[in-house]
Amino acid sequence: MGVLQRVRCDGDGSSDDEKPNNGSRPPPKRSRKPLGWLREMLGSIRSQKAVRITFNVVALLLLMRFWPLNGKNPLTGDSGNVSVEVPFSTFVQNVHSNEVLAVAVEDRRFAYKLRPQGKIMRGLPAGANDVVGNANIVFRTIRPPDYSTPYDRMLKNGVQFTAVEKQQSMLLTFVVYGLYAGLLLGALNRLPIKLPRKGAGRRHSGAAGSSTQHIVTFSDVAGVDEAKEELSEIVELLKSPEKFSKLGARAPSGVLLIGPPGTGKTLLAKAVAGEADVPFFSISASEFVELYVGMGAMRVRELFASARKEAPAIVFIDEIDAVAKGRDTRLRSVGNDEREQTLNQLLTELDGFESEKDAGPVICIAATNRPDVLDSALLRPGRFDRRVSVERPDRLGREQILRVHIERRRLPLADDFSVADVAGSTVGFTGADLANLVNEAALLAGREDKGQVGSADFDHAILRAVAGIEKKRSILVGVEKEVVARHEAGHALVATAVRILIPTSAAVEKLSIIPRTGGALGFTYVPPRTEDRALLFDTEIRGQMAMLMGGRAAEELTCGQVSTGAVDDIKRCSSLAYQTVSEWGLSAAIGPLSVPSLTNGGSDDTPLFGRDSGLSRLAEDEAKKLVEGALAAARDCVAANRQTHEGLSAELEARERLDGNALAAWLGQVTAPPSLRAFVLQGASSALSRR
Repeated sequence: MGVLQRVRCDGDGSSDDEKPNNGSRPPPKRSRKPLGWLREMLGSIRSQKAVRITFNVVALLLLMRFWPLNGKNPLTGDSGNVSVEVPFSTFVQNVHSNEVLAVAVEDRRFAYKLRPQGKIMRGLPAGANDVVGNANIVFRTIRPPDYSTPYDRMLKNGVQFTAVEKQQSMLLTFVVYGLYAGLLLGALNRLPIKLPRKGAGRRHSGAAGSSTQHIVTFSDVAGVDEAKEELSEIVELLKSPEKFSKLGARAPSGVLLIGPPGTGKTLLAKAVAGEADVPFFSISASEFVELYVGMGAMRVRELFASARKEAPAIVFIDEIDAVAKGRDTRLRSVGNDEREQTLNQLLTELDGFESEKDAGPVICIAATNRPDVLDSALLRPGRFDRRVSVERPDRLGREQILRVHIERRRLPLADDFSVADVAGSTVGFTGADLANLVNEAALLAGREDKGQVGSADFDHAILRAVAGIEKKRSILVGVEKEVVARHEAGHALVATAVRILIPTSAAVEKLSIIPRTGGALGFTYVPPRTEDRALLFDTEIRGQMAMLMGGRAAEELTCGQVSTGAVDDIKRCSSLAYQTVSEWGLSAAIGPLSVPSLTNGGSDDTPLFGRDSGLSRLAEDEAKKLVEGALAAARDCVAANRQTHEGLSAELEARERLDGNALAAWLGQVTAPPSLRAFVLQGASSALSRR
């Protein structure tokens, strides 16, 4: 249970996305080299093991062809025979009735054929005439050990009988196979087999070398105008390096893209290669990590060597923090030789980006969302000279990204849809979040067999992204349903009272007590502010803390007991209170001090105060006072609106969802008590006065 609200004060913003190329620059056809398919096939073989296994199997089959396991039965060796198993008594009866034509004896095993003109063969069905005519039926039987073979009767009836040579010795066959495997194959397998080996990473052709792949350019990337402006200089360096070299300038060895996941760092790297029309080599840093020491460093050398051959080119390393973490005991384990050697080789290659004359520069672009753990040697000038921040998009950027995805998917939109409204309701979303949002809205409209995607589908998709999916079979009943309804009604009352004190805060739009997949048993939906915020004021912080504690306050006053439903609210309120006191300097008792910087380490990474110092304990005490003050103010607010709370929670319990006019009618009766006003506007707490 909790309040769904996005509050940001750090001003993060930027994103990306992709739309199809309209063909403004048609790529030329690719030239095929002779026997190129054969080279690609051989290059796909990563080791010699497949070739050796194929050779051994073929050689073994040839040996079995010239040295078979079994001897050949002269009576049954033909492949066209039909074999029938019969009892030995039937064989004896057939011999005495003169039906047997020929017999082959192999120890106690007998194989015989009947006379074509005999009574048994003539009595077969008509469909078997062809088989009978060709005499392809062979009968098999085994003689009991205490019964003699009726040779006298067979001689009297003129039966042709013969003995079959015993099968060759299996032991001798296995000895021959062993000698062959140990000598012939052992010697042949020691011969070196050299095959073309595929280089490390994946090569993506530039615009001049691909006729099927879509070439990503800056026009395909939206919401990251500042990053595109920074990277446009890299494009100019790759397109016309002589313009800068004649002035004594050199191309940067590396560009580091820093930003949260989903903001489009990989897409930006592809766009740089597409704009510059140069080959693009991409690899994930985790592919450098191998079990055997030295393999990662070898792959680094191969990747950069391949790029130098086709310079000017771009080498893109995704998630570079996988191999480039700081070499100390805090960020990585000691003695990991493989990672150490891979990082050292990467540093060496960045220092030695000296392409052949007139070949052009090779620029390494790396992406990470954890720049704080990277090794300091990697970040020094001369290796990664540029750092480009790729942030979450602002409102205008979100509009551009939404339009990109809507045009790319050719989404049929309803008349009530507004891109600006959706962009205003998705504060904090990245480009990947917005792409998923458009797809989710289309799926929701398709489930209801709609012909167009409307604003209601996007609202539903936003709610699913923020709160999760409603559970169909986990409906609350009994006491739990009543407690959750009272809890969410408490959130709504306090949030409405805070809005009376701070008119710029958002209003409650929806209440629900249907459990969702995110773990919430219910939620109070307060939409984010439509405009992007870079600052958060102290009154807004205290108002949000009181709103978070409204559910616990309602349980204490109206349920007679408290539950674990406020665990997420308490966690968020405690974090907000500690940040207010220790990081943002909004506590009068501590003042404008950064407690983490003083207790964890100063500018020289040496703690100025211990973690158990009086400053840390004072910060914890001040955070506790703030949380207790927020709970006391929320409790007074619920008590002042007791009748409204009872009616709202009862209707919510009956309907399970509440929004629109029905919710507005109840919240219009809410009033803000003096204690809540004092806490939110002045920071005064009634909890302290009662001590």
